[in-house]
Amino acid sequence: MLLKTLVLKKEKLTTVEENVSLAEALEILETSGYRCVPVLDATGKKFLGNIYKMHIYRHKANGGDMSLPVTYLIKNVTKFIYVNSSFFKVFFTIKELPYIAVLDENDDFYGILTHSSLLNMLQQSWNIEVGSYVLTIASTGKQGDLALMSKIISKYTSIASCITLDVGKDEYIRRTLMTLPAGTSVETRDKIIESLEKKSYKVVDIEDLQNPMN
Repeated sequence: MLLKTLVLKKEKLTTVEENVSLAEALEILETSGYRCVPVLDATGKKFLGNIYKMHIYRHKANGGDMSLPVTYLIKNVTKFIYVNSSFFKVFFTIKELPYIAVLDENDDFYGILTHSSLLNMLQQSWNIEVGSYVLTIASTGKQGDLALMSKIISKYTSIASCITLDVGKDEYIRRTLMTLPAGTSVETRDKIIESLEKKSYKVVDIEDLQNPMN
């Protein structure tokens, strides 16, 4: 996964250093408008964690000492990935976080990958701009299923994209989302579905990308 194309680099980010007080960190957060920012060490190279505006306000409301260093309320210390991390590592690490810190090969802070960047990448994988229909095909997940489904569809048209989801759920093991290219007619779509279901591949959902309300 080429994370470097998606990462916001350190030079473009608002960060705070470990020796900054909670009061100073809050001012930086208020000025920037962000709800949290990365905390770096004194050299500006090492990622130490994140500081959240809500945690500082809670501390302040409870009469906490605002002169304490920002590291007193630091969070997500172990929440980071590397520029060469796999997609699965990225996906399951970011979860509820607004962003995930990205480190380079030397363990230095490289930048952040935001939730929105990740979602945009996933959106592109659906090929919405050049797709017509997304067929959700349920299968048992046995060896050769993906190849056979692709072969069936390729008799009628090309495949714009393919995503496999929820392995191991329900009565089927796997659901595969096949995006048909733009310009695919309803007649061609229906022939594909008929051919797939003749081979026991159940098309459980059809999404019209050009008319999403239909």
